[in-house]
Amino acid sequence: MAENAGLENHRIKSFKNKGRDVETMRRHRNEVTVELRKNKRDEHLLKKRNVPQEESLEDSDVDSDFKGQNVTLDAILQNATSDNAVIQLSAVQAARKLLSSDRNPPIDDLIKSGILPILVKCLERDDNPSLQFEAAWALTNIASGTSAQTQAVVKSNAVPLFLRLLHSPHQNVCEQAVWALGNIIGDGPQCRDYVISLGVVKPLLSFINPSIPITFLRNVTWVIVNLCRNKDPPPPMETVQEVVLCTCNEQIQMVIDSGVVPFLVPLLSHQEVKVQTAALRAVGNIVTGTDEQTQVVLNCDVLSHFPNLLTHPKEKINKEAVWFLSNITAGNQQQVQAVIDAGLIPMIIHQLAKGDFGTQKEAAWAISNLTISGRKDQVEFLVEQNVIPPFCNLLSVKDSQVVQVVLDGLKNILIMAGDEASTIAEIIEECGGLEKIENLQQHENEDIYKLAFEIIDQYFSGDDIDEDPSLIPETTQGGTFNFDPSSNMQTKEFNF
Repeated sequence: MAENAGLENHRIKSFKNKGRDVETMRRHRNEVTVELRKNKRDEHLLKKRNVPQEESLEDSDVDSDFKGQNVTLDAILQNATSDNAVIQLSAVQAARKLLSSDRNPPIDDLIKSGILPILVKCLERDDNPSLQFEAAWALTNIASGTSAQTQAVVKSNAVPLFLRLLHSPHQNVCEQAVWALGNIIGDGPQCRDYVISLGVVKPLLSFINPSIPITFLRNVTWVIVNLCRNKDPPPPMETVQEVVLCTCNEQIQMVIDSGVVPFLVPLLSHQEVKVQTAALRAVGNIVTGTDEQTQVVLNCDVLSHFPNLLTHPKEKINKEAVWFLSNITAGNQQQVQAVIDAGLIPMIIHQLAKGDFGTQKEAAWAISNLTISGRKDQVEFLVEQNVIPPFCNLLSVKDSQVVQVVLDGLKNILIMAGDEASTIAEIIEECGGLEKIENLQQHENEDIYKLAFEIIDQYFSGDDIDEDPSLIPETTQGGTFNFDPSSNMQTKEFNF
């Protein structure tokens, strides 16, 4: 946690634009966004244990030999190698139940007992799919534990057999193999790259079809999310941005090269919220990469799904959607224009004004990113969509990071406006933003009060405001502006 806080402080302190050209600012902002967003995505579940809600009648029948007995690990181990198929299945099932019914399953005890090679051997039993299923389930739950426990499963040579089971004619066996591989991939980049190198992507993608049961599809999309994660163990702090950016982009490219993107994008409009969310997180992680990697996702017509995502009744979908778009607006000017052309800017601004705070925070990043990445006409469009009032409203929140982002965005807009900055300053003043900026000059955060002072000094001191009445806008109904025809500004438009 301390290291993540250090990264965040480093990002905020580095986000000062004075003396930098627009391209340098855009590139820097994009790089730092990649690091923060990647960390945020890694907050989501990496591994999960398969715990049944209740025992089935089949379970009760199969392990009847163990009912009422205090089954020891030695007994399970001995019976798991029995030539009697019923006894062997009961023993493997008993091991699985130990791993799935207890809040603190005895994973280490089972590993130490030497059962791993036996369970892995059971995965080869095509003549007994029930045994394959129970063994895969037990191994799944072992792999849901610590990194050392997951590595024990990998070292037992289970991964190639799980990949083989993806082609099983029995759906429950396939699904359990998918789940096991998801836990192994979720252990980190090394395991993920190993599983990818063995060819997991193609069979995994084959499961995405209209006939797949929804529970199975949820697992498939969750595994794909793990494939698209890109968190490496952090290098030393002095090289963190350069090294993390490099390794993240290489790993993202590996996912892109696997061909997963065209299969993921249609899932953004799936009727199942969990599937939508998983797909959105996966493609969202990909667009934290380079502009070229981001373009691969955009080329799949991904933005056509976002009007529905931004108006989805589930707030978490709105938040994920705005987060995704914040990484697009951190891209190049053509990618910014794609967001504009898709009609998404007014929807982002709506979330900036009306969303819950988490969504508003992501919207603030999306807007601020655009003020760096965008051309003058693109920033003009942003202002014409009345972004400044809801943007300024966030200046009074307690989250210092959000305040910093908004101040940076406002300053970027003022800089971009050039000779017409007085027009922007008047909008800021009329919506109450000036008073908020003045108050921020007493903020406890040094970067915030310095930036607030700079904005006041440069744009509200009175020295830089042109007294020519032809440049003083008259507010018309609806919040647009009519400028004197003698000026060089077009009616109802901002011309920075």
